[in-house]
Amino acid sequence: MRVVTQERLGGPEVLTLVDAPEPQPLPTEVLVRVKAIGLNPLEARLRAGEFPLLGRPPFVLGWDISGVVEDASGTWRFRPGDEVFGMPLFPRAAGAYAEVVSAPALHLARKPTALSHVEAAALPVVGLTAWQGLVDLAGVKEGDRVLVHGGGGGVGHVAIQIAKARGAHVIATAGAGKRKFVEEFGADEVIDYTTVDFGEAVRDIDVVLDTIGGDTAGRSLDVLRPGGHLVTAVAEEDTELIARYEAAGMRFSGIAVDPDPLALRGLVELVEQGRLKVHVQETFPFERVADAHRMLDAGHLRGKVVLTV
Repeated sequence: MRVVTQERLGGPEVLTLVDAPEPQPLPTEVLVRVKAIGLNPLEARLRAGEFPLLGRPPFVLGWDISGVVEDASGTWRFRPGDEVFGMPLFPRAAGAYAEVVSAPALHLARKPTALSHVEAAALPVVGLTAWQGLVDLAGVKEGDRVLVHGGGGGVGHVAIQIAKARGAHVIATAGAGKRKFVEEFGADEVIDYTTVDFGEAVRDIDVVLDTIGGDTAGRSLDVLRPGGHLVTAVAEEDTELIARYEAAGMRFSGIAVDPDPLALRGLVELVEQGRLKVHVQETFPFERVADAHRMLDAGHLRGKVVLTV
């Protein structure tokens, strides 16, 4: 099979397509012939050495996959021919930038027929992050006021839909160029962060989901109602910020996504109900992985970037 590896840290040019032996599934694992691979900004940071999650090269990036089961002899959960998707093994290396992946069966779900392989591969990381943040941690419920920072991004546009499905009033921050895009995914209000200070525009927020970082989490303290809850995917280890929230009587949660099968099934149910979709800004063939990473590096994405295999 072919895999994308890197021998050194650096720009997209370090990503190299090479031949490698197919993995051998362990008991409880399945062998998946990959059809599409979802890319995430984290992978660009890992490639460049900004975040040492996988250690030193060589390594194979990637977690989001959609494909077809080839070998299920080690588990009763799937059979050969089943179409599956998921985010196996995160935060351990899953080696998903590959034509074939061995993955724990429990970390996968049957691909909804409503999603193509490209769409299914785009969903797991962003969908699980949004679900675990809004549902598992914050317990968003009907009537809550939810502020989603970065509503036009991968996590953001999925989070809007999950919060709406739970009956919340959703406010999203996004640049002017993404206003229509964010509204199409259900945002009740959109704040153009380039011209409007969200800290002056909104109040009485029950839950803030921060996908931006910087000073966004700190400034969000002032928009929460008493006892409000900040969930951040980017500042989860900021001890000073945690202390500020606790001193103000607010809740602070950092979300580090994991391959939870219950949350994955929750996403599948929303898709099957027609209440959740994922936007893919652009697809690249497997051989053009470096070009896909250049798009990740450029930032300001609408939804996701996906490799087709």
